[in-house]
Amino acid sequence: MDPLLLGAIVAVATILVLFSGVSVALGLMIVSTGFLLIFDGMRSLELLPEILFGKLDNFALLSIPMFIIMGASIASTRAGADLYEALERWLTRVPGGLVISNLGACALFSAMSGSSPATCAAIGKMGIPEMRKRGYPDGVAAGSIAAGGTLGILIPPSVTMIVYGIATETSIGRLFLAGVIPGLLLVGLFMVWSLYSTWKSGDQNLLSSRVYSWKEKFEILPRVLPFIAIIIGVLYAMYGGIATPSETAAVGALLCLLIAVIIYRLWNPKDLWMVLRDSTKESVMILFIIGAAGVFSYMLSSLFITQAIAEWIGTLDVNRWVLMGFVMLFLLVAGFFLPPVAVILMAAPILLPIITTAGFDPIWFAVVLTINMEIGLISPPVGLNLYVINGIAPDISLKTILKGSLPFVACMVIAIILLCFFPGLATWLPDAVMGEAI
Repeated sequence: MDPLLLGAIVAVATILVLFSGVSVALGLMIVSTGFLLIFDGMRSLELLPEILFGKLDNFALLSIPMFIIMGASIASTRAGADLYEALERWLTRVPGGLVISNLGACALFSAMSGSSPATCAAIGKMGIPEMRKRGYPDGVAAGSIAAGGTLGILIPPSVTMIVYGIATETSIGRLFLAGVIPGLLLVGLFMVWSLYSTWKSGDQNLLSSRVYSWKEKFEILPRVLPFIAIIIGVLYAMYGGIATPSETAAVGALLCLLIAVIIYRLWNPKDLWMVLRDSTKESVMILFIIGAAGVFSYMLSSLFITQAIAEWIGTLDVNRWVLMGFVMLFLLVAGFFLPPVAVILMAAPILLPIITTAGFDPIWFAVVLTINMEIGLISPPVGLNLYVINGIAPDISLKTILKGSLPFVACMVIAIILLCFFPGLATWLPDAVMGEAI
């Protein structure tokens, strides 16, 4: 059978299996095993355990559960609420300062947790009721938190970037650095839109709020500064040559647990057990997807589907930016239906040879891919962040949340366009800190 036709059949079968409701990892295993049995026979089954566990035999994977523990220990405390309160007190004189405070809190919290749903939940529980109480429209209140939560997969430390690095054998340290400036760019675009929409509303209640004394501004800082110190310490240890990403993640996880216990009085063993239990469940889920995606990639390669697709695209006489446009459209649609980790593990090994042959930087591509995944997090039908926000504020309809998040989707599209015109936004910092890639 022609490999391209076989690839189309595999794609349709994968979509049908994943839409049946089974987990992503199990769905990939079912599709991979089925096609290998049909075309390679029973002997192919002997290789599956070796491929599955071989994909997990990577020291860098240790950083995933460590960063998840780091985020879970923070999410289990009032750190998000304290972070929100601190920014609100310091930004109270800024027009639309409450939305700005929420977006800033989302950016900082995502840097500590690396998780979009955790960021939405932690900041949204405090921020959405407060914004609604102050008179902000439901769409603005919910949409800003949903969009701000997406920063968790771009601003380092990012589990998504770790997965991309493992899938494409790219430096995780470079990927972390590549997400810093684009992440700050997105925060800036989100804030500019928030300022504009607040000014346009002309509602004086939104343009001003309570005035806090200097004492009130400083008294909240001791609860926030330790976490910010951990972020700085983790980045310094990683890029100062003191520790590897996995070692740094382990130290960061331990410090976050200690701060949760010491500062936020997380003494109850039951609460600590829940942090470790939830972290273990999420880690196993991600690692299972990684292993299953390894088997899926082997199946595609064994049946010459990957090679045929790359060869076919190589024969297309199109401008490389037209090619990149089709790639980004594919990623955008995939992100509507699948979680970011699954999309990266399934698509990155196939797309990387194509984009590098076309002359695109794989580090730059990682950032563009991640922003595409961010759009998927606030777009139906899956739109995980939309459902997290709806769970926090069930009286706000999904339609209202989606409508409120659309301007922020436009901001993400603008960020992608800027990255296309100025790729140095993603590549300059890694080259400046770690030297140019060979």
